[in-house]
Amino acid sequence: MQKGERGKIKEGEKIKELDIEIKRKHSLKTSIKESAFSGMSSDLGSSLITPLATEIGANAVHIGVLNALSGLGSPLAMIHGNKLMEKHSRKSITSKYVLFQALMWIPIALIGFLFYKNILSGYLPWLLIILYSILVGFGGIAHPAWFSWMGDLVFENEKGKYFAKRNVITGTAGAIMMLLGGLILKYFRTAGFVFIGFGILFLVSFAYRFRAYFYLKKMYEPKLRIQKKDYFSFLSFLKRYDDFGKFAVYQAFFNISIMIASPFFAFYMLKNLGFESNYFLYMIVNLASTAFYLLFTPLIGRFSDKYGNLRLMYISNILFAINPLIWIFVKTPLQIIFIPQIVSGLANAALTISITNYTYDGVSPQKRGLCTAYTNLLIGMGVLFGSLIGGFLIKNLHFAMNSFFIVFIIAAIARFAVAIFFLPQLKEMRKVGKFKLSDIHMHMHFHLTNPLRYLRLGVNPIVHNKAGKVE
Repeated sequence: MQKGERGKIKEGEKIKELDIEIKRKHSLKTSIKESAFSGMSSDLGSSLITPLATEIGANAVHIGVLNALSGLGSPLAMIHGNKLMEKHSRKSITSKYVLFQALMWIPIALIGFLFYKNILSGYLPWLLIILYSILVGFGGIAHPAWFSWMGDLVFENEKGKYFAKRNVITGTAGAIMMLLGGLILKYFRTAGFVFIGFGILFLVSFAYRFRAYFYLKKMYEPKLRIQKKDYFSFLSFLKRYDDFGKFAVYQAFFNISIMIASPFFAFYMLKNLGFESNYFLYMIVNLASTAFYLLFTPLIGRFSDKYGNLRLMYISNILFAINPLIWIFVKTPLQIIFIPQIVSGLANAALTISITNYTYDGVSPQKRGLCTAYTNLLIGMGVLFGSLIGGFLIKNLHFAMNSFFIVFIIAAIARFAVAIFFLPQLKEMRKVGKFKLSDIHMHMHFHLTNPLRYLRLGVNPIVHNKAGKVE
């Protein structure tokens, strides 16, 4: 090959790399837009499921089953979603099932109308459970492909910053819609047409999810070939019990402890604290947790990139263990907002970033979807058993103490036990900086004096050390 020809080839390769880089950056910006519409759809719609269920006569058992089936259905669907990547592109899988998920909000919007017309009224809680479980299942099918896809678009050393930014946009958009949803629902309740309000808001959830579908269609997908040799069974995944396997099992038991109480905080507010008559106040209190989550997320993202994700898991688990105990003592909306919701917001910010980035650090791209599916299957099992245990306890424990309080105490003990037993078994998947207590002040000062800086994040390439990954 002549020197001139080699030069042309190198120039062509540089042009191709530049074109891919432009597509990648455009896709990351598009994903931020998609996240806003997805957040508005998901947060608005999902926040109304429990209130709608209580309006149509659901009890604690229904709420437990609702969370259990939707929690288990999603990870089971993920296994199917991962298999689809052997024959279909990640972009086509994600966009197709996001579209299906959007369409499921339409029949859910009709539930209130059926109850108002006294059609199938005794069966409507179960119909709602089925429809919402299908909606969550479609999201589960899309998730492995989307998770793998995004992992290839974001450079390794920027994942904490980028996903913090994305999560803030998603959460902010969702919080705004929850607030507006609360106002709209309050108006329709006052006018005596609360079920019309539910129907309109679920149709809005459909419209926003449908819009997110179009943004997904505009994004670039790096090539990735998933082969049958990359597949391994769920049983072999458990038997292996390597570093990532321990993390997955930890997630199962963590979610058992979480779901014993978490599905019932909303039910407790609606039934025991009188929020059922004021959905706007209910939305405000729920939004408080989201607001604190958004406040802490940029800080948590930078913490993850510099100090790793295992430390964040410790922080998250301990905070989640304390939170149910706090609910025993709070009674007023202000107390709920400024005590358990602050704890919950920080815990969720640490959990979301640490779990996402620990998975990216610990699994190779070819096995990322399958390991995510199996991990979420274990999480789903935890959600199933935890929700059923919590529902059973609330229904059957009637001592001198409120049954909710007994469940909150049991949940706190379980969460502490999981942290003590499992977290010492885990190790950080990549080299991280040494944490100093003096750094807390520096990060907090930077975060609070530069609250909008995360909106100007850039991404830079880095060669990542794959040591410790599941190959």
